[in-house]
Amino acid sequence: MADSGVGADLEAATAVFTQVRPRLFGIAYRMLGSATEAEDLVQEAWLRWQTCDRSTVVNPEAFLATTTTRLAINVLQSAHKRRETYIGPWLPEPVDTGADPYLGAERGAALEFAALLLMEKLTPNERAAYVLREAFDYSYAQIADILSSTEPAVRQLVSRARKHIAGERRAPVTAAGQRELLTAFLAAARSGDLTALERLFTPDVTSLSDGNGRKGVARTPVVGAARVAKFLQAISTWFWDGMDVRWVITNGRTSVVLRRDDAVYGLLTVSATTEGIDQVLWLVNPEKNKAVSVGTERARPA
Repeated sequence: MADSGVGADLEAATAVFTQVRPRLFGIAYRMLGSATEAEDLVQEAWLRWQTCDRSTVVNPEAFLATTTTRLAINVLQSAHKRRETYIGPWLPEPVDTGADPYLGAERGAALEFAALLLMEKLTPNERAAYVLREAFDYSYAQIADILSSTEPAVRQLVSRARKHIAGERRAPVTAAGQRELLTAFLAAARSGDLTALERLFTPDVTSLSDGNGRKGVARTPVVGAARVAKFLQAISTWFWDGMDVRWVITNGRTSVVLRRDDAVYGLLTVSATTEGIDQVLWLVNPEKNKAVSVGTERARPA
């Protein structure tokens, strides 16, 4: 009978965890900017849930959210040191929100590449407070419990995070507007149309290529409308030859998967404000694009 009781208890624990798991992954991913690390972290939360004294847990969802957030803070504290050895720009690992819509189902906040990049500059506690408040609508009291802090301190953390992100990011366009700009960008980039490219860009547009040392990938950002346009014009004579380009939805926005010779070369997207495209993002580190679907609809040349 004892074995039966233990089995039923574990079954109940599994059911609770399965129900909460999408939210835990959503918290972990927004905290870390890495789907791989988020999966590992959620697995660690599951192991802790299995082995803890669950009879003392009053609110399982709160316990699991707290465990996940605190584990993520620990990972973040070491992440910056690990990034120092990364070759070239570091970009968040994309998540396929077309295949996994639950990730952005509750609230799409703190999910876009531009937001994830800005959150890299926050302290781990600021990032945690911001994610829990903006993306999951936790109360200040709940966040204070999770961070072992006080409500006034948490309000300060969220306020600082909001000011930082608002101060560095102009008004983003809608998802439909971003897709339109990406479509126009692809047409201009493929044809090497310098004038059309410059018209699409903000004056301080930045092209970032995340290849972690991959051969032929730019290791420094290209900044400024004229420089980015000239860079794209220069590669237009060879880069797009034989390249299969397909639409996908990553991080709540439209991207394209770039394939050559039936192998994924990488992922390309743009971040845009109401003033135009302010970031061109090339995710060409093979390790980061494994979870992204190939896409079914081709992005046709204009």
